[in-house]
Amino acid sequence: MASTILQVPTTVIGPPPAAGYRPATFANAFLSEWTKIRTLRSTFFTLAATVAFVVGLGALISYESSVHFGPGNGTWDPTSTSLSGLVIGQLTIAVLGVLAITSEYSTGMIRTSLAAVPRRGRLLAAKAAVFGAVAVVTGELVSWVAFFVGQLMISGHQPTASLGQPDVARAVVGGGLYIALIGLMAVAAGTILRYTAAAITAVIGVLFVLPGVLEALPNSWRLPVEKYWPTGAGEQVLMVTRDANTLPAWLGFGELALFVAVLLALGYFLLQRRDAGGK
Repeated sequence: MASTILQVPTTVIGPPPAAGYRPATFANAFLSEWTKIRTLRSTFFTLAATVAFVVGLGALISYESSVHFGPGNGTWDPTSTSLSGLVIGQLTIAVLGVLAITSEYSTGMIRTSLAAVPRRGRLLAAKAAVFGAVAVVTGELVSWVAFFVGQLMISGHQPTASLGQPDVARAVVGGGLYIALIGLMAVAAGTILRYTAAAITAVIGVLFVLPGVLEALPNSWRLPVEKYWPTGAGEQVLMVTRDANTLPAWLGFGELALFVAVLLALGYFLLQRRDAGGK
C-alpha cells in the first residue's frame, strides 16, 4: 500500500534583512544621552549642590573677606573673591561627570548602550557633548549669579568690581567655562577607570591632593610645576589679579583644555579595546 507524505510549507522567522537596519546616528545618541541625564535624580541633586556651594559659599567668603580685609593682606580682588565658591563647586560638577559614565558600568546598562550605539566613539562623544552642554549652562549661571551676589556682599566694606573694568567679564565667563572643563575631565576619568570611587578619588587627587603636595617641595621645583599644573593653569582664567609665576589667563585655560582632550582620547582608546563589562 502506497503512502503519501504531506509536506507543509514553513516560514523561517529571523532577523530583518540588513537593508532595513539603520545604525544609530550621533543625533540619536545625543538625544538618548540627554534623556538619561535629565531623568536621573542624581543630576538634579548634584546641580543643586553646585548652585548652593558656588553662590552660597561665594557670598559668605565675599562678606567675611571684605569685613576683615586690611593692610598686609595682599591685593584686593573682588571678582575672584566672589567666585571663591567655584573651588568647591568644581567638585560637585565633577561627581556628576563621573556618574554620567560609571553609573552605567555599575548597573550593567553600558551593554545596552553599546548595543544601541555600536560605535563606541560616537557613544562617548554624545555623552561628552550632552554633559558638556549641561556643565557650561550650569557653570555660567552660577558664575554670573555668584559674581553679582558677591559684589552685593562686598559693597559698603571694600571696593567692588564692575563688568566694565579690565578682565572682570573675562573672569566671570571663564568661571563657567572652567567648571565645565573640570566636569569633562571627570567624564574622562570615569571612562578610563570605570569605577565611581576610583574616578572620584583620581579627580580629587588632581584638583586638591597633588597641588597640596607641591607646597612641601623647594621653590625651585614647586614654582615651575605649579605654573604648568593643568588645573592651576586653568584657574588663571578666573583671576583678575594674578601672580607673576602664572600663565596668561587664556593660555592657562588652553592648557587645561588640552589636558582634558588628552584624557578623553585615552578614554576613547580604552573604551574601544575593553569589553563592555565593568570588571
